[in-house]
Amino acid sequence: MLLANLLAFGRLLRRLGLDVHPGRMLDVAEALQYVDIRVRDEVYHACRALLVHRYEDLPIFDRAFDAFWNNRRTKVVRDGEHDAPTGTPVEQNLSSVPQESRSESPSVEHDADAGAQPTWSDAAVLASKDFAEYTAEEMAIARRALARLAWSPGERRTRRWVRGAGPRLDLRRALRQSLRTGGDVVSLPRRERRRRERPIVLLCDVSGSMERYSRVLLQFAHAISRRHRLLEAFLFSTGLTRITTDLRVRGLDAAVASVSRSVPDWSGGTRIGESLRQLHVRWSRRVLHSSSVVLLISDGWDRGDPLVLRDQVARLQRNCHRLIWLNPLIGTIDYAPLTRGLRAALPFVDDFLPARTLTNLADLAVHLNTLAPAGRPR
Repeated sequence: MLLANLLAFGRLLRRLGLDVHPGRMLDVAEALQYVDIRVRDEVYHACRALLVHRYEDLPIFDRAFDAFWNNRRTKVVRDGEHDAPTGTPVEQNLSSVPQESRSESPSVEHDADAGAQPTWSDAAVLASKDFAEYTAEEMAIARRALARLAWSPGERRTRRWVRGAGPRLDLRRALRQSLRTGGDVVSLPRRERRRRERPIVLLCDVSGSMERYSRVLLQFAHAISRRHRLLEAFLFSTGLTRITTDLRVRGLDAAVASVSRSVPDWSGGTRIGESLRQLHVRWSRRVLHSSSVVLLISDGWDRGDPLVLRDQVARLQRNCHRLIWLNPLIGTIDYAPLTRGLRAALPFVDDFLPARTLTNLADLAVHLNTLAPAGRPR
């Protein structure tokens, strides 16, 4: 819960004109593990040290911190929870923030309510409640919660060099600049590798055994498509269907309706190995790259040949940066990955993680945001 509020706080600071990179918020989240988050001053100084880079930004940061976290503290105390820093309420507003900053930025008090991450639901148990037990009202709450999560699987270095503080000298630019000084090289500009976002490939099982989770998983897929532009999404049961274009339809309900019309084998049998084979034969060159992060969502109940599943999962792992298998059965009573298909495939999976509650998906967002740049050893 605290991480979700930290991400909202970072968005608020960016709206107010502070240069807060998403990576800095991850640094703050890591730093808060070494302080007592019940002590307001420790949280304040940890955030200030990592998020404020200019002296003139200090008043803006102070007012934003007071308004945002006191707003959260009031809500938390009202709900009887303890997931945010506490402390003495500060009866201050934006009156002392420089006028030029306030004229171009939204109000802190307004954004503190609009941008603050609420707890997962009005009921504290919803965060750990199984998706299969959700009511229609809870599904709507889950939709809003998923829409606020940040899905960023990191960046990759391309082969192209651009201006920057990298290790290589940019001799061409140095020579061009020397023309202004009569041929004297006054400075030695450098260059670095260009960085781009890693693509995400989402493979979601919609067979009969996954029917209880399909609706929420479609919301999950739609939420990622709205926040991450480099997404390729597929549904599979007995065969594979690409739904990337369907997810781009504006509005979740319209997107779900479009997906339902596109998938001919919804709630059918499960042929994971054959579906992955179709992915490799038809779509591999287009959507799979060594920089891609693949999310495979399935309970692992496969009617096909375990050896086919093993070979196709191994091939999938070789062709991507990281392969993450999400299983909604992990965490249920007495569950163990004992099916023949899973036992054959798991040696080639980088991460085997749960996906049955909102907390699981929030943890997945954090996991994606902290993936190591180099990936697994090859």
